[in-house]
Amino acid sequence: MTERAEKMPQWVPRATAIFLGGATLVAALVWMLFRVRSLIIVILVSLFLSFAIEPAVNWLARRGWRRGPATLSMFALILLAVGGFLYAMGSVLADQITKLTAEAPGYIREIEEWLEARFGIVLETDALVAEFSSGGSAARLASNIAGDLVSIGTALMSLIFQTLTVLLFTFYLVADGPKLRRLLCSALSPKRQALMLKGWEIAIDKTGAYIYSRTLLGLAAFLVHWLIFALLGVPSPVPLALWVGIMSQFVPVAGTYLAGLLPILIALLNEPISALWVLLAIAIYQQLENYLFAPRITSQTMNIHPAVAFGTVILGASLLGVVGTLLAVPVAATVQAFVSTYIRRHELIESDLLDDEGVEAEETE
Repeated sequence: MTERAEKMPQWVPRATAIFLGGATLVAALVWMLFRVRSLIIVILVSLFLSFAIEPAVNWLARRGWRRGPATLSMFALILLAVGGFLYAMGSVLADQITKLTAEAPGYIREIEEWLEARFGIVLETDALVAEFSSGGSAARLASNIAGDLVSIGTALMSLIFQTLTVLLFTFYLVADGPKLRRLLCSALSPKRQALMLKGWEIAIDKTGAYIYSRTLLGLAAFLVHWLIFALLGVPSPVPLALWVGIMSQFVPVAGTYLAGLLPILIALLNEPISALWVLLAIAIYQQLENYLFAPRITSQTMNIHPAVAFGTVILGASLLGVVGTLLAVPVAATVQAFVSTYIRRHELIESDLLDDEGVEAEETE
């Protein structure tokens, strides 16, 4: 009787083996996903770009274009727009760097005189002024860049390789889109084919809505900041306003800070007091955009609640970093639309918690 009581139950070894096997499988999957994380990011970015470009390619295909040349034409337009933007910003930066180098001795003298007059602090800046005047700082900067040339070149080559990989994936996803969908559908039943094609259509629609909403917000930011920079006398108001509009809307996380940093620095070099007004104007507009414009435009164009959009951005950032913040909103809108299409809706019961007018009336009383 005692031996039978002390004997291990038969299900314990089996349960232990199942638990250990499941834990090992999960650990292996996590390790594998971590190892191919960069490939997953490349595929997700390629899908996002293909969903954004395909409507235009389909429009050209319906007018007699072959999908390959139509896709290449869209790539050429995008690269031309990006190249024009980079050229405009490069010209602005080159002019400001030249101006900074030429006027740096004067700035240093003004700071020295101001500190001495206000606080009695005497600085020895003759060596620093002489270095700027003789071009020593530029030579030192060039020397530092040359020392880091290998690491810079490696990072640049990695970036170029990833960009070409994304473009290649995107090209085949768009140019051979119908072939790819036929291949996938041939392995599914008719019911599942309709389900997959519906999801694909929703993804294209929501990606287009996301780009449309970002474009509207970017256009508004461009026009407002163009007016502000022109009134404040900031140099190159059009390229700087374009910089703010693009960076604040299409560069995740750091885009908002980078968008404001460049105009503030250029205003500081031109007229220090105007930099304060630029900072104030950008901060006020960002608050208006974050709490007034962006939630309304996002909810109307993508049919997604602002709280859901904000939460998905945080989740995307924690999972995939910068790429996750870029893809979070269109993915969430696609999932929500897909679920809403097939979920069964029921008639609502009567309750004050479901009645907006009742809640507002109760609050006013």
